[in-house]
Amino acid sequence: MTGPDKGREATGASRTSVEVCPAPPAESSDQLPGEAPVIMAKDPDAMLVRACLAGDPTAYEALVHRYSVPLFNAAYRITHSRDDAVDATQSAFVNAYERLHTFNFSHRFFSWIYRITINEALDVVGRRRREAGLDASPSAATPDPASEYAEHERTQLLERALMELKPDQRAIIVLKHIRGLSYAEIAEILQIPEKKVKSRLFEARERLRQVMRQRGWLA
Repeated sequence: MTGPDKGREATGASRTSVEVCPAPPAESSDQLPGEAPVIMAKDPDAMLVRACLAGDPTAYEALVHRYSVPLFNAAYRITHSRDDAVDATQSAFVNAYERLHTFNFSHRFFSWIYRITINEALDVVGRRRREAGLDASPSAATPDPASEYAEHERTQLLERALMELKPDQRAIIVLKHIRGLSYAEIAEILQIPEKKVKSRLFEARERLRQVMRQRGWLA
């Protein structure tokens, strides 16, 4: 793989060499890197981006290997579909590679590509809705209460309730309450002010409570 600024030929190569390794969402596999401020000279992601721009064929592969699982997990939480999450994650890596020359080194690479992934996942959901001609609905598969632990049951109910939210509401719930990101991190990913993050999150929480009450899942 050559650097992303080498033209469309390199882009074609990236589509075949960038592989996503999806797995069922895991709470421990998608943690953010440390919270320390980015120091460009020592930040390993920034070093890999620079190496990729300089033509190192292994640099971007290292970034894909590092972040394929957390990005897949984020996409899955939004699409609730393994295939759609794979498509969104794959597209995010390809688009990020094609736009790598625009990367701002004052930001973290993970936040940058995470935002791209969220947007791709939301696009997939919107496209799926248009193709189906109706709103996405929760999965018909319901876990058997007799064979599932109580915590697992609550998780399943939450997942189903999330699927009844608008994609942007679902995304902000996932970012805050499932990924555990700070308001500042969410603002950076969604490129909106922190105040707007808080107002959107409030609206999303209220809608989630409403859905769960309507379904009898919340007193």
